[in-house]
Amino acid sequence: MFDKLEDTVARYEELMNELSEPDVANDPNRFKRLMKEQSDLTPLVETYREYKQNKQNIEESLELLKEESDEEMRELAKEELNESRAKVEELEEKLKILLLPKDPNDDKNVIVEIRAGAGGDEAALFAAEIYRMYMHYAESKRWKVETLECEEIGIGGMKKVNFMIAGQGAYSVMKYESGVHRVQRIPETESGGRIHTSTISVAVMPEAEEFDVEIEDKDIRIDVMRASGNGGQCVNTTDSAVRLTHYPTGIVIYSQTEKSQIQNKAKAFALLRAKLYDMELQKRQDAEAADRRSQIGTGDRSEKIRTYNFPQGRVTDHRIGLTLYKLDKIMNGDIQEIIDACIAADQAKKLANMNEEYAGDRKSTRLNSSHHDISYAVFCLK
Repeated sequence: MFDKLEDTVARYEELMNELSEPDVANDPNRFKRLMKEQSDLTPLVETYREYKQNKQNIEESLELLKEESDEEMRELAKEELNESRAKVEELEEKLKILLLPKDPNDDKNVIVEIRAGAGGDEAALFAAEIYRMYMHYAESKRWKVETLECEEIGIGGMKKVNFMIAGQGAYSVMKYESGVHRVQRIPETESGGRIHTSTISVAVMPEAEEFDVEIEDKDIRIDVMRASGNGGQCVNTTDSAVRLTHYPTGIVIYSQTEKSQIQNKAKAFALLRAKLYDMELQKRQDAEAADRRSQIGTGDRSEKIRTYNFPQGRVTDHRIGLTLYKLDKIMNGDIQEIIDACIAADQAKKLANMNEEYAGDRKSTRLNSSHHDISYAVFCLK
């Protein structure tokens, strides 16, 4: 671990030297790439430097205890020693987390798809509420939200909605929301007062750039048409709506949220790229069993991850066994506590997985060493 940390510090210093060179500032792409790498390494380097400083403090305090005879100074040295030791333990855990492999998509914007599942109109109403929950959460983070595609029903519900959240680290946070969300409550249309259970599915996909996904013209059919439903003057008067059909996958994207055909086309392609990129990520995840074991839950989109029980005012996240009795606040976008708990559990699983691999490597090294010793002993006997 410490060899890797020293290499990281060396790379960080190289970056700082490169960024100070005049020719780098004249190359915007290179400057942006180096700044991004430097920004990513800064938390690790600063934590490691703080760790080394506290290790040095421990050595100085121990040396002072050996040499100092004054009792007051000795007590002061003991206090500093205990503080530095506690800090070193804390920083060691922080360093382990910072050294965990980073998801390359964590810094990306996200496209979220919410679909009503079992429960008919009640599921569509709940889908609209979850959409508003994410809107409020994004606002609290000062992220930008843009609706890409929406299929509403007359009573205020949504059969399906796709929207983009743009903000630093959006995917690193929102990816824990993927899965099936279940609601238990008495629908307004229920005259008998019975509690019904409905479900919706949430898919969180990293935004894909054009260079991330190659879409060939022959694989796409583009249809333009007049927008339908309630709207302004442009609805049903101009061919502003766009429908994309991707032949290889059968994915169909329909966009009519903007008055401009060009804007709707751009949104449709953004959504298609995200879906294709996400399909590739899912394939990799299915193929990499080790990564799958280190995730919270199974990583399956059909997995039930959370229940919202309105009669009891509680929300339960089944992946981590967390139950909170503040349903009203959560539905208003206060989901940070749940996300923080998911991040902590995810990091704990990855650390445990990393420790298992490390223990296995040590065992393998000992076995190889023992085999070498036995072989050498046999050679000597000969």
